[in-house]
Amino acid sequence: MNAWLEFAAYQAVWFVAVIAAGNGSAWPGALAAAAFVAVQWSLSSRRAGLTMLAALALLAGTFVDGALALSGLARYAAAWPSPQSAPVWILGLWCAFATTLAGSLRVLQTRLRAAALLGAVGAPLAYLGAARGWGSVAFAEPAWRGWAWLAAGWALALPALAWSARRLAQAPASTAGAGA
Repeated sequence: MNAWLEFAAYQAVWFVAVIAAGNGSAWPGALAAAAFVAVQWSLSSRRAGLTMLAALALLAGTFVDGALALSGLARYAAAWPSPQSAPVWILGLWCAFATTLAGSLRVLQTRLRAAALLGAVGAPLAYLGAARGWGSVAFAEPAWRGWAWLAAGWALALPALAWSARRLAQAPASTAGAGA
């Protein structure tokens, strides 16, 4: 997939997920993310690696967002399956985002410090946009604690995922598919 098209498609998935969640529905975002990952997977010559990358992102999201919810630092709208865990729509976003590390965000595979900085700054800003724009997440006061957790979690998770994407890209490619 063209890098700009992939970036735009991921942004569309993000908007679908946060707007739908803000309106009380987890499933449009989860389904949009699943469709995005399926397209990425169908275009990939490294399907096993992409599947593993999405699984690692699912684990990271379960920990980062799950701990945020469980601790009460944040409350997610459309909190299925439980208000004390990461909702399905946010886990879908984690998986979809991870697949961009094999494509449009491939540059982060070799720039792990930049990945950590992007995670530490970009993730809290994205969550803040979701919170203020659509009410899909609400932070307990003082809100800086939730943002600090997100900054730390993403500063660790994003370079780990980028590093994993690089390692998985080095695995032998399957014969089916066209892209990375």
